[in-house]
Amino acid sequence: MARGSLIVEVTYGEGALPVPGIQVRIYSDEQNYDAIFYTNEEGKTPEVVLEAPSIEYSLEEDNTQMPYATYDVEIRQDGTVMNHISGVQVFGNITSLQQIDLNPIVSFSVEGNEINIPEHTLLAGNGGSGHQEPVADIMQFVLAYPIIPRYMRVHLGRPGSNARIVTVPFADYIKNVASSEIYPTWPENAIRANIYCQISLALNRVYTEWYPSKGYNFDITNSTTVDQAFVYGRDIFENISRIVDELFTSYVRKVNTINPYYTEYCDGRTAQCPGLKQWETVTYANRGLNPFEILKRYYTNIEIVTTDRIEDNIGSYPGYALKVGMRDSAVSIIQNQLNRISVNYPAIKPIIPVDGVFTRELESSVKTFQRQFNLTADGIVGRATWFKISYIYVAVKKLAELQSEGEQIGGSGQYPGFVLREGSTGVYVQQLQYFLNTVADYTPLVDNIRIDGNFGRGTRAAVVSFQKLARLTPDGLVGEATWNTLVQAYEDTQRVDVPEIPPVVPYPGTPLRLGSEGESVRSVQYYMNRIFLGSSSIPQLTIDGIFGPMTENVVIAFQTEQNLNPDGIVGQQTWDRMISVYNTIITNAITSQPEYQLYDFTTDNSIHLMYNM
Repeated sequence: MARGSLIVEVTYGEGALPVPGIQVRIYSDEQNYDAIFYTNEEGKTPEVVLEAPSIEYSLEEDNTQMPYATYDVEIRQDGTVMNHISGVQVFGNITSLQQIDLNPIVSFSVEGNEINIPEHTLLAGNGGSGHQEPVADIMQFVLAYPIIPRYMRVHLGRPGSNARIVTVPFADYIKNVASSEIYPTWPENAIRANIYCQISLALNRVYTEWYPSKGYNFDITNSTTVDQAFVYGRDIFENISRIVDELFTSYVRKVNTINPYYTEYCDGRTAQCPGLKQWETVTYANRGLNPFEILKRYYTNIEIVTTDRIEDNIGSYPGYALKVGMRDSAVSIIQNQLNRISVNYPAIKPIIPVDGVFTRELESSVKTFQRQFNLTADGIVGRATWFKISYIYVAVKKLAELQSEGEQIGGSGQYPGFVLREGSTGVYVQQLQYFLNTVADYTPLVDNIRIDGNFGRGTRAAVVSFQKLARLTPDGLVGEATWNTLVQAYEDTQRVDVPEIPPVVPYPGTPLRLGSEGESVRSVQYYMNRIFLGSSSIPQLTIDGIFGPMTENVVIAFQTEQNLNPDGIVGQQTWDRMISVYNTIITNAITSQPEYQLYDFTTDNSIHLMYNM
């Protein structure tokens, strides 16, 4: 036999306030134990020492005897039983923490005050992450970037079941999962390796919006057939709590990707999987391997990263339709996703560079996508099109699977970090092809090629031609030197600004004034910036869609210049005059723009543009 300990903490309002003076009864018929304690000013009982089995039982993979003792905890206030928790797990040499909140303000759909903690999943043989559902059967989309959510919404059952939903802080969620999935008596490096997996799997669910994209109002389930174990109300273990507090903002990802990796895992005894084997991690830790070395035994080409993005998870859909003329970060998401989809669906023309501007070219690509997938081909990215683009994107990249392609790091112009060669595929090849085609527009020495994301013979020939033109080794390999020279050549071709007249945004129907927000305000800010471009007295506005004092001042300046009532309000008359002045400026810019062509490469490998006046 061994001895463990238990601390019961009673709070109010999701741990916000300790509740002193609460009667706590701890008892167990099997252990012949029954005692009463009271919470102190911190809402905690003393550390109660309790009998528990030998820790050897929890360290032996073939052991079938329960490696922990179970106790019941009963909370009484003014003689009334407020909560009763059965099956609290106490391990030898480990401190267990049983947290009870009398008013869980961020939990919902949970009724009653009876909690029954089931057998630990390692003992029952039903833990692990389960086998992943096929991506093609599920509508998916992704967030703009990985976040650590402030809270996790956990469905206490299989996805389609009529089960309770609870909302818990993310770190508390991981502490619960770790306490439910692994034994706290294991070597610390084994515990850490498992926790990295549990964090990454949960963040992958958040990043891909696996369940919200299907219409569910939760982020993850506690079903180990599809997700990982979570037992609402269970006790956690002090050492696991400490480790999670240190690690919960770190996760596993593939090198050169940004998305949290789907780190599938299983116990390796009653269940087998291609990912981490929980019991084997104990063996590796005992051999002296650190957590990262343990993880590399199961997952290739990975790294552990940390983020400071702890945010509310508000979802990826921007809440409004995207259309021609808009400039928005959400447009960048659609550009990036369609670019990747076009590798598998070549009829969709990729848009490079990814710049967040909804052009006519992007509208054409959206229409092609919509026709491909039987949507209304209006070129507008509304909710249905957004979800469908995201679904196809996640499907072709397998982001929510162990064999994930991953989200590549870096945008247009950034060297991918590896050599591109014949046979390479993906968005970096698309960017390469786009840059080559742009340079080809300025010189007959480089051929135009198809932008399809596949590095074939035509792309290699274009690379060799460019390398000869730029006085580089013509080996057809795109390493860092060739990539950077090509990007510089592309950027030089962009020095001549040939403005286009974007479609005129119609008057919104209601006056815009101080305090207004939205896309119409963004349009006003954009038009005013173009009208007053180069002015020494009128500042350029931040295009943020917020009609603040700066926007009001610029509108007043415009109205004064145009002999309009300088009230700072954009009504119909001011709007029409603004559009008229803007169109005149842009038209004059186009008619006065000189033609240009590629002249030659200079000795420093940059393109020299010469105007034909």
